[in-house]
Amino acid sequence: MHSPSLRLIAAPYTPFHADGSLNAAIVPQQVELLTAGGVDGAFICGTTGESMSLTIDERIELVKRWVDAAAGQLPVIVHVGHTALADCRTLAAHAHEIGATAIAAMAPFFAKPATVEDLVAFCAEVASAAPGLPFYYYHIPSMTNVNFAMVDFLRAAAGKIPTLAGLKYSHNDLYDLGACLRMDNGRHEILFGSDQILVSALALGVRGAVGSTYNFIAPLYRRIEQALAAGDVETAAREQARSMEFVATCLKFGPAAFAAGKAVMKAAGVDCGPVRSPLRQLSEEQYEQLVDELVRIGFFGDCSRVPEAKATAVKEQNSMPL
Repeated sequence: MHSPSLRLIAAPYTPFHADGSLNAAIVPQQVELLTAGGVDGAFICGTTGESMSLTIDERIELVKRWVDAAAGQLPVIVHVGHTALADCRTLAAHAHEIGATAIAAMAPFFAKPATVEDLVAFCAEVASAAPGLPFYYYHIPSMTNVNFAMVDFLRAAAGKIPTLAGLKYSHNDLYDLGACLRMDNGRHEILFGSDQILVSALALGVRGAVGSTYNFIAPLYRRIEQALAAGDVETAAREQARSMEFVATCLKFGPAAFAAGKAVMKAAGVDCGPVRSPLRQLSEEQYEQLVDELVRIGFFGDCSRVPEAKATAVKEQNSMPL
């Protein structure tokens, strides 16, 4: 397994059949794609994984499939967040029982915590259901509308969440991010969750990242890491710009790029099926438009694995100036 200084963790898509039912049989193909890309783990049942559109039973089945398929190949971090504390604890206990690597939880987003202390108390209850697993608080205010400063969360959690390992930080507040990285001499692991500005987080000292684009273009982010390590800021910025262009391309096809991301998985050779309602699947015409755009921006040159069906497109794009 690749062991660079940057821990790069993919956030996989949840595979569905055409009728919208769970298609967990695809998971081994996802594991194969991730290992081919050289990532260091999988963060499952998160935002990219449409976790809040899954039933508890589906999440339990999916986690088991991932832990079984990834055994000996990839560490598996399980997102166990839910609006009901009891369900969070059920998911956490299950992850602990079957041998997941760690758990994470975002804030409940309907009845929301009013204070940092309330959030810490909620997380402590979740973490205590899996006492042998590291716990990460999943900070994603764009989805939860819970937006406390995370440096305040870490201070308030001291001594109250014994298994607290750190944060999954899916936000663009670089000032708060830097404060979290410096706190207690860097004791907490901060897994950065905004792929398109990873270079900024690396400059601040981030050494771990979780993101959806690592499913298919992890090699691009390795080049960013290597360029920064060599002091080549210009190359790092240029490679990051490629990531930004890819994300912007996906966002043309819908907010948060869920459907586009699954379409990209299909183009990369692992068909994870449709998204769940109320998200809207891409039409065949939109899919072809997206693939054409990916060819135009050189996506398949960065992709971890290119299926035979795309060989012609790759050959054509490799003859184009970047």
